[in-house]
Amino acid sequence: MLYGLISGHKLNIIIKTFIYIISIIMPIVVLICEYKNKKIIYRIKYSIAKLFFLIGNKKKSKSILLDIIGKNPNNYYAHKLLAEIYEQEGGLRKAIDEYVVCIEINKQDYNSYYKIATLLSDLEKKDEAIEMLKNLLDKKPDYYNASLSLGDLLIEKEDYKDAVSVLIEATKYNPNSFDLYYELGIAYTMLNDFKSAKEYYEKCAEINSLIHNPKYSLAQIAMLYKDLDLAEKYFQETIDDEELSADSYYELSKINLMRGNKDLAIKYANIAIDLNSQKIAEKIKNEPLFITILTKLSIPFNLEEKKSNLTNKEIKAKEHLENTSDITINMGYTDFKKKTKTEKAEIEKTKTID
Repeated sequence: MLYGLISGHKLNIIIKTFIYIISIIMPIVVLICEYKNKKIIYRIKYSIAKLFFLIGNKKKSKSILLDIIGKNPNNYYAHKLLAEIYEQEGGLRKAIDEYVVCIEINKQDYNSYYKIATLLSDLEKKDEAIEMLKNLLDKKPDYYNASLSLGDLLIEKEDYKDAVSVLIEATKYNPNSFDLYYELGIAYTMLNDFKSAKEYYEKCAEINSLIHNPKYSLAQIAMLYKDLDLAEKYFQETIDDEELSADSYYELSKINLMRGNKDLAIKYANIAIDLNSQKIAEKIKNEPLFITILTKLSIPFNLEEKKSNLTNKEIKAKEHLENTSDITINMGYTDFKKKTKTEKAEIEKTKTID
């Protein structure tokens, strides 16, 4: 066009069209190239920051990332890596802020939703963590870890009905999850729905027979229903578990006392005392069944209790089952003793008449 005006020559339509296209497209191409070059520069800088992060130089990595964010505030990957660094350094609130920015940039960043909920829980902001997890599950109902964490938090708050609702919904997407079934067993235990608890503990045992906690719970439920044979079977299967062995031997001792097998009861009780003297001695002291064999037990002078590796919710559910089954068993044992005394009195009365 300019050439035509200067030279006075008329340009044909094809050349005019070509020149128009070039004049419009070229600036756009230049802008795109500049934009792409910026992206390449940011990618190179991010890669360097990632490298420093991997070799443990978080300070240098942070410096590069902050520089990237200063020039490009919407750089998702820089914010994400910065959040991870803050989290590892213990700056949980700063990490949360960065994960929030990640979500603002990418609304489908469900992992950042989960991270925020986890960090809020670590900061003892349980209610906020629960709300965050609920929001996440509204957006992505099949997010397994979110369901598990939410169920755990609700159990911790003793909101067992809501926990059951969340966990059952999660089993639709994860029908073979040991952890979901175990959490459901605990929640139903605390709701005194022992039939449902039994169902889910049995599912746990089917999925992984090497984890003994569900079997111990099944044994206690069997005790509650006075099925001593089934209880004995499950307790026998848990005696090799370091965490449960003392309690299992103690319960086996109780079963044998109820059956009148005093020698075996004494043997099992002494093994239990040897494994965890303080805990078992306290249990024996409070259990009327052991009065008849108390003098035969080797309770040491210096009592020692082993620390439990169970979580608070596991301990709570375990103790709840033990206490409930104890009440049931003792009621049955009292009735049995009354019946025996009555029968003896009737025999003596008959002898007197004769």
